[in-house]
Amino acid sequence: MTAGPDLLRIATAGSVDDGKSTLVGRLLFDTKSVLADQIDAVTRASVDKGLDTPDLSLLVDGLRAEREQGITIDVAYRYFATPRRSFVLADTPGHVQYTRNTVSGASTASLVILLVDARSGVVAQTRRHAAVMALLGVPQLVLAVNKIDLVDDAESVFADISATFADLTRTLGWSDEQVQAIPVSALRGDNVATRSELTGFYDGPTLIEHLETVPNVADRAPVGFRFPVQYVIRPRTAEYPDYRGYAGQVAAGRVEVGDDVVVLPSGIRTTVAGIDTADGSLESAHTGRSVTVLLADDIDISRGDVIAAAHDAPEPISNFTATVCWLGDKPLLPGARLLLKHGAFTTPAIVGGVDTLFDEQELSLRDAPDRLELNQIGRISVQTAQPISADDYLVNRESGSFLLIDPQGGNTLGAGLVGDALAPLHLSELV
Repeated sequence: MTAGPDLLRIATAGSVDDGKSTLVGRLLFDTKSVLADQIDAVTRASVDKGLDTPDLSLLVDGLRAEREQGITIDVAYRYFATPRRSFVLADTPGHVQYTRNTVSGASTASLVILLVDARSGVVAQTRRHAAVMALLGVPQLVLAVNKIDLVDDAESVFADISATFADLTRTLGWSDEQVQAIPVSALRGDNVATRSELTGFYDGPTLIEHLETVPNVADRAPVGFRFPVQYVIRPRTAEYPDYRGYAGQVAAGRVEVGDDVVVLPSGIRTTVAGIDTADGSLESAHTGRSVTVLLADDIDISRGDVIAAAHDAPEPISNFTATVCWLGDKPLLPGARLLLKHGAFTTPAIVGGVDTLFDEQELSLRDAPDRLELNQIGRISVQTAQPISADDYLVNRESGSFLLIDPQGGNTLGAGLVGDALAPLHLSELV
């Protein structure tokens, strides 16, 4: 699927056993996005487990360990569509130890469905996930109060949970217009595709109605063309003896033939001479489109360089402040030597200091921690061996994010955001 106004990227999040995978399975089932043989296989597996109705979570829990334990471990990406819109959905884990997978799944989402169990309400993991979504700058939230059929006074339970969650999201910087609360039963299908008779007190949209009509919000502040070069194409054949194209995916903005651009980090200016795809040439390309860009001048460009709009190209940086969600089992300490991967570019980096810790439960900032532990979020200083061509994350999510990688094992240790991504959150300062 190609990114566009009719494609919405969404993710699910929530605590353990809130019913995320069942909800995703219900969405796939109700939109007729699964084949008959898949339904038959799920029905047989459900009978083997002694269930009376199909366990729709089996449509998305694909790993053997997930099926045996009844939990989600990996991020499962699924695609479905309605007559009004297409969707890419990431079903993320609920366990604390898999928060890194949740960060990965939600990092490109324009909307996150955050589930809570109607019997439990807003719990610590709900607050943690909401804080992560705020940090990532997710534009829209849906609070799905699941298992609403299992509580006695559904109206008051839904009202109490919605009010608690609204207080949380306002503190984290969302407006009321960006958050929609919906009472659902993923198992029964209540208020997923069809309105439920059990929730006569609720007059809002069903989940699918909301997904079809919610604005597909772009970045907070639209920026010009950003194009990380992934591959340099030089066929050197009789048919294309002098062809030189730069392949990649448009990370932000749009580009047209004839546009003035600058190559980073060298700073050399040129113009776009052509835009090629496997299906032929284009006059323009927008965010999310994979293309090959041809330039008017022969320039030394390699994988990891960035072609950007000349009028607002970012200044390459090598010393900067960043906000990081630490995903490594061992703590992040000042002086750590890691690899920093920004787009297709990788460079050695040193963490100069851990300046601030974000307490997602108390919604506060704490100064000068000596380390970041697994799943903790903090503000750090970074120095890279080579400059990176990055925007501030608050300006553009795609070009303002990076990964911190273990130089020995190659494992991802941290998800980083250039600049102070904690600034928009309305937090209290604790010294």
